[in-house]
Amino acid sequence: MERPLGRILLATFGSLGDLHPYIAVARALAARGAQPLIATVPDYREHVEREGIAFAPVRPGMAEFGDYQALLAKLFDARRGNAFLIREMVMPYLRTTHEDLSKAAEGAKLLVSHPLTLAIPIIAEQRRLPWVSTVLSPASFMSSFDPPIIAGAEWLHAVGKLGRTAYRLAFSLPRLMLRRWEEPLHAFRRELGVTPLPGPAMLEGQFSPHLNLALFDPPLAPPQPDWPQNTVVTGAPLHDGGLDPRVQEQLDIFLAAGEPPLVFALGSSAVWVAGDFWNMAAEATRTLKRRAILITGGDTPTRLAELPPGIGVFGYLPYSMIFPRAAAVIHQAGIGTLSQALRSGRPQLIVPFAFDQPDNARRAARLGLARVLPRARLSAGTLKAELAALLADSRYAQRAEAVGRELKSIDGAARAADALLSIIK
Repeated sequence: MERPLGRILLATFGSLGDLHPYIAVARALAARGAQPLIATVPDYREHVEREGIAFAPVRPGMAEFGDYQALLAKLFDARRGNAFLIREMVMPYLRTTHEDLSKAAEGAKLLVSHPLTLAIPIIAEQRRLPWVSTVLSPASFMSSFDPPIIAGAEWLHAVGKLGRTAYRLAFSLPRLMLRRWEEPLHAFRRELGVTPLPGPAMLEGQFSPHLNLALFDPPLAPPQPDWPQNTVVTGAPLHDGGLDPRVQEQLDIFLAAGEPPLVFALGSSAVWVAGDFWNMAAEATRTLKRRAILITGGDTPTRLAELPPGIGVFGYLPYSMIFPRAAAVIHQAGIGTLSQALRSGRPQLIVPFAFDQPDNARRAARLGLARVLPRARLSAGTLKAELAALLADSRYAQRAEAVGRELKSIDGAARAADALLSIIK
């Protein structure tokens, strides 16, 4: 009789973009006979359990941070967002997170961490369990061979062009600052008597000696010599929700009424800080005499001016369904949104907002399938000009189609599940 595979705990923290990849991997694990359990903020219980996956709540819930839109505004602040995330949302909750994840880890054979689930390596050492780290985008590796663009610290990427030595010297300042932000974690680890980290937890300290999964698509970043050992690039694990039949009918009617539309989308987080983006999109579409779909987010406060004919507004559409039917996809380059856009085979205009999005945008542009419009330059006029340039040059569409074909054979969730199971079999 074949030995049961047992429970695998997948811990994550953040937006839906930080949840969906782990749902995809959990489903692939379940299909292989394992017992996945996702541990994350209580707000996501319904998202997880409706997929038939076991769920464990981990504090803090999003309600503890007050008004959600105000929270997102703080997180998307280019200069202060990263500090707020680490110092105000992660460090004060180390004890409760450790307590909840310890409870969730009971009976597990393998633990899987997200970059912000800093208690997982601690619990793995305490319980003598193997653990696997994951990253969602190439920027997490902070490679000196391929320096990322980080929102709020764009100067580091510019220094990187001077060579690896200059980059390492320049990076010593952010490293010291990050180590100071993390001091509550290092004090907590000393209190518990676990092994000191080799560096900041948000840098090399987050990686596992057993296996590190890069949950992004191979064309975005070739492996670099300074990536952690035992790294496997799986491809993006993708998960989409369903669509209400009434909304499906409205979408089908809209799509059948004319040429493929421009599709504007901002993922699950940037929609909360979109500002006048949707009205700019509508105006650019009107002056280009094109059709468009605006995916504005189901619960987000959206103030739209009177729209011209040929522009459809939807709170939610599955990206895997709508992106392939677009003339072009305009988005913020959250890694989940970008992964769906890459598979669609459609050319892209990217307006990055924060975090890893500027770096993801740079990598898409490097593939020859996208143009990038910095948010600081965003207006109806610049949107129009960039879209006109994108649509006029067939090379963007050709490269997008080629990359889309390449990615159709890559099942990131299946690859990630197989790699995880190789640790415990």
